[in-house]
Amino acid sequence: MTSCKLAGPGVLTGTVHPPGDKSISHRALMISALAEGESSYSRFLEAADCLHTMTALQALGVDIKNTPGTGLVTVRGVGMNGLKAPEKELYLGNSGTSMRLLLGVLAGQRFECQLTGDESLSTRPMRRVTQPLKQMGAQIKGSDQANYAPLTIRGGKLKGISFDNHLASAQVKSAILFAGMYADGKTRVVEPVTSRDHTERFLEAAGVDILREAGWVEIGRVDRLTALGGAIPGDISSAAFFIAGAAVIVGSELTVKDVCLNPTRTGLLNVLRRMGAHITTEITQEAPEPMGNIYVVGRRLKGTRIAKEEVPSLIDELPILMTAMAAAEGESLITGADELRVKETDRIHSMSQNLNAIGGCVEELPDGCLIRGVSEFRPGKVDSFGDHRTAMSMAIASRLIKGELEITGTACIGTSYPRFFKDFEDLQK
Repeated sequence: MTSCKLAGPGVLTGTVHPPGDKSISHRALMISALAEGESSYSRFLEAADCLHTMTALQALGVDIKNTPGTGLVTVRGVGMNGLKAPEKELYLGNSGTSMRLLLGVLAGQRFECQLTGDESLSTRPMRRVTQPLKQMGAQIKGSDQANYAPLTIRGGKLKGISFDNHLASAQVKSAILFAGMYADGKTRVVEPVTSRDHTERFLEAAGVDILREAGWVEIGRVDRLTALGGAIPGDISSAAFFIAGAAVIVGSELTVKDVCLNPTRTGLLNVLRRMGAHITTEITQEAPEPMGNIYVVGRRLKGTRIAKEEVPSLIDELPILMTAMAAAEGESLITGADELRVKETDRIHSMSQNLNAIGGCVEELPDGCLIRGVSEFRPGKVDSFGDHRTAMSMAIASRLIKGELEITGTACIGTSYPRFFKDFEDLQK
């Protein structure tokens, strides 16, 4: 239970190169593992969650080379049917993305495999993925009707389905699309709001014909994936802490370099601009993933509302947005975000508790929160609740405090952003 003490106030000024995108790093490994040939990537995210995906694929017989500290990774794909039964269970730590997406891959394999995780991951709901995969023909066992890990899956002959992804979850969609590559007939995922589309972009780049229309995506059986490679864009969900912090702290001037600007991931920027933030972007790469730079100048922001239809494009950024809203002028309201309650922790609760502990005014709602902005925070002590995004959000809050903030349980930051505190220190003026 590592803790840290941070002293404020201060601005966030300078340039940050965020780590490789976590969502894309997971998918790069999985899709390359099923491809034919060798795929090489730079800026791979060497954080705990992505490393769990790597070791799981290695246990399934995939040759993956990674030189620690370089961000370079090479995957020698085994083809669509080349995975082998692991000698023991696949331990995935605290990575929900690893577990949910690998379930989709394993649904098409002809062997049995058990997936396990740490205490936190074992409490996170998995039926949202296991239910449609069982409809397709996979056999999955686990507690509470395969809702919680450990989960045992035996793949087999699959059939395509049409699934209503009412949660607008990219993890659910991706698992079904992965299974759909092995299914007879067409597999369609219908969404009320389009979730992040990294899986679709990667599969298309690997030669897969995918039909995409407003409200749905469809895939058929796939016989072959071609090898890929390139630089993985910076993670906007990691950069979000500095972006939102710089936007709300008067006097800050921030440049974020080579970050993912996929439209399904930039909801954070839309909300901050609506709050009055001075943010500009520059696209430097269009495909396969839009990438570029973000420029932020700090100013006092005003409250806003976030409704359900916006949540899929900024679900991971809501904790730091809550921090910005707590320091903005007026009221802010977040609704339709009940998915926050089943992340690494209940993020509605953890952020409300922590912000109120330092003088914020946050009222919990079943699916969100009501926030009344305050002019400044006060010194105090808060807890990460074992959640990396809660911990990093509170670290940014320390820049708005005249005094010291202690955060307990900060080791969890290593799951997504191991060098967060180094970058944080470099931006302090």
